[in-house]
Amino acid sequence: MHQTIESLPCGLTLRQDDRFFKLGQDSVLLSSFARPRRNAKVLDLGCGTGALALLIYRPDLKITGLELQEGALDLFRQSIADNGVDNITALHGDLRHIRTLLPHGSMDYVICNPPYFDRNAGKNAPSPEKRTARQDACCTVEDIAVASSFVLHTGGKAAFVFRPERMWTLLEALSRVRLVPKRLRFVHQNALASPSAVLVECRKGGSAEGLVVEPPLLVESEEYNKIYGK
Repeated sequence: MHQTIESLPCGLTLRQDDRFFKLGQDSVLLSSFARPRRNAKVLDLGCGTGALALLIYRPDLKITGLELQEGALDLFRQSIADNGVDNITALHGDLRHIRTLLPHGSMDYVICNPPYFDRNAGKNAPSPEKRTARQDACCTVEDIAVASSFVLHTGGKAAFVFRPERMWTLLEALSRVRLVPKRLRFVHQNALASPSAVLVECRKGGSAEGLVVEPPLLVESEEYNKIYGK
């Protein structure tokens, strides 16, 4: 097991090892896209080694990372200690049993980088831990939507990053639990490329009107470099 320490754009550090997926572009872009209000209670669903929770860190936020895999959670706890932050909590549990883990309506904002592929994909991932993170045999998009809706109060928000070709799967699951898309942004390599990811922010409850489709985020751009602190 080879452990490494990654410096994050927010100034914190992240511990990683080869069993789990390393920090990727999608988590960095989602942390930049998400907009939790001041003093918000934030939940990172399926947090893995804690990349998103650490990337979104602000001193005013109260952040909880929920993760099923103990090994990933151990790394997350080490990162929390390394950074000396006292407003991030690592919570072990299965999001499918969210009702036994967190109170209903207790969160202001949810962030999640969910499994992109269905349970028949991702079988060639090199480790069981990576298969769990990559495909939805352990939890489906519907499970994630239900868990998000349960912990959010009415008016609370959630932000996700997903694959464009499965966007309808995500939106349909969200709509069934009163999570209404309010912001949408596609990620492209450049202006001529098809989108490689979609960022979605939704609100619990309220009208289905008022969806804002933001200008595309181009990887080959100054904005992208700024997100990475370049």
